Parts: sequence; structure tokens; C-alpha cells
Amino acid sequence: MTTIAAAVERGDPDELLRVVDGLCEAREWDRLVELKQRCLHAVERGKQLWGIAEHIDYRLALEAPGRWAGSVIVEGAGRFTLGPLPEVAASTHTWAELKPHVPDGPLRAVAAHERVVRGEDLTGEDIDPHVLELPLRLLDWELAYPVATYHANKVEFPAPDVPEMEKVDLPPPAEAIDHDGTEALAALTEVWTDQSNGRSDVVAVRGSALEAIAALGPRTIRIGPIEPQHALAWMAWAAASGGAYGRRRGAAAGRFGAWWAIAELTETDWPPEHLDPGALRWFAWSDLVPPTGWTLHLAAERLDGLAWAVAAVDAD
Repeated sequence: MTTIAAAVERGDPDELLRVVDGLCEAREWDRLVELKQRCLHAVERGKQLWGIAEHIDYRLALEAPGRWAGSVIVEGAGRFTLGPLPEVAASTHTWAELKPHVPDGPLRAVAAHERVVRGEDLTGEDIDPHVLELPLRLLDWELAYPVATYHANKVEFPAPDVPEMEKVDLPPPAEAIDHDGTEALAALTEVWTDQSNGRSDVVAVRGSALEAIAALGPRTIRIGPIEPQHALAWMAWAAASGGAYGRRRGAAAGRFGAWWAIAELTETDWPPEHLDPGALRWFAWSDLVPPTGWTLHLAAERLDGLAWAVAAVDAD
């Protein structure tokens, strides 16, 4: 096998990636860490090998035992990897495997919450309560969240299932009003709009969900009611995503974004002792344009006559 030092000196990224693959297959994690350090030292000498070092952090988080996977969950690491390293590590390790090795800091809490999203009950664990301010277990009304599946060289993050919808003509739009809920809904896809090609239109009205959607401009749509848990999954999926070109935030951040949106729409104090997504009627809708890329079309209405609609899209 090509020596690590010689491969680094040649500086061929394709060769170095093959070396990384070989070390991962052989489970030679200490040698992989050595390769990373040599790449970082080479960067200081002008060689453009920072991408290899980042890829090594990603592979350690994904494939190595907790001792190595936990150690790479630090600020600044994995900035250009396929996903945030707390999520990558949590996708293939339990919290018991990670917790002795993850350094103190906000990302330790994020990694724990990534395990919570995947169904672990970490109630009673020593996790900083101020980082995400969410329960350390999934509550009864939370369905399984859509989570990313990471592989050595790719990642899959499918959207939730689209419900059955029927075509309807919309009533005249209601007048838009100011409400903090619009900011929370827009925040779900701010990565799409700030870091990618996305667009997000959000409105609050005093009226129905149909009148809120009409306030966004369409006149004919397809729409269907969805359960609050399904709406939660859609919002969490969007808030976790980076869209076409943005930086993925991770499923823990997605869950936080969905909770925040519900709290704002229901005017519940934060952090919520009790959150009731069933206080809203939820709808998924389509503007009849064939969906491409990333799409979030939701509407919600409250019994007291307030309603919101969001139309967010991003594409390559």
C-alpha cells in the first residue's frame, strides 16, 4: 500500500481518496487520523488538501467507533462535508457510544438531540438545556421525523410523503396582517433563500387557510388536509435541509424550527411547557406547477380566524 507520507507529498486528491477508502475498509482509524494531520500540515505548506482532511472527518464521524467519531464533533469541523458532523455521527452511533468522546460545547447538545430525533430517550442525561430547549425524547404526538441517511460519498434526505389533494378554485384573498408566525415560517427555509436559489413567500391573514393561500397569488390549486404530525414532519424536513446549494442544518435543527413555528402560530411562550399542534388545522397544497427540487407548500388556520400560508421553492 502506498505510504501515507508519500501520497500526501504527491498531493493527488484522487489517490488520497483511494487511500482514505482503503483505510476505512481496513478500519485503520489511527492511520486515518495520521493522514488527516499530514494533510493539514501540507495545507500550511501550500498544498490544497483541506478537502481531503474534511472528508476524513466525515468518514470518521460516519464509520469509525465512538472514540474517533465523537472526537471530530467540534466547532469548525466538517464545514464542507455532506452534512453537519453531529448529525452524521448520530446517524450511525448511539448516544452511549458517542457521549464519552464528544467534547463539551454546543455541538455536544446538538449531537444528543440528533439521537433524540432518531428515537432515543435521553431524559436525565447531562445535556445543556439552553442549546435547543427541546425535550430529550420524542413526545407522543411526534411521529418519526424524516432523517438523512449518510453514505461514504453521498447522502439521502427524502421528503415526507405528499398527501392526496383535490383541485379547488380559491376565494378572494383576505387582507394580510402582521404576525410573528410569518417570520417563524419563513425561517424554516431561510437557508434556501440565503445560501441557495430559493424563494419563500409567507402570509398571515384574518380568514381561512384558502384565503391565506389566495393572498400569495394563485387562483386555482390542489389541496388536502394533513394531520398535525405530518405538518410537523414537513416543517422539520425543510428546516433541516440546505436546499440546492445551502449548508444542511440537520434534523435536530429541523425539529427545533418546526416546534418554534408551532409555538409562534399558537402564541405559546418559549420554551413551551406544553405545545399543541392540534390547535391548528393543517393543509398541504400545490400551485399546479410540477414540483422540482425542494418545495414547501403548507397552510394552517386557527379556530379564532387567523390563518397562514407558505410557498417556498428551491431548485438547482
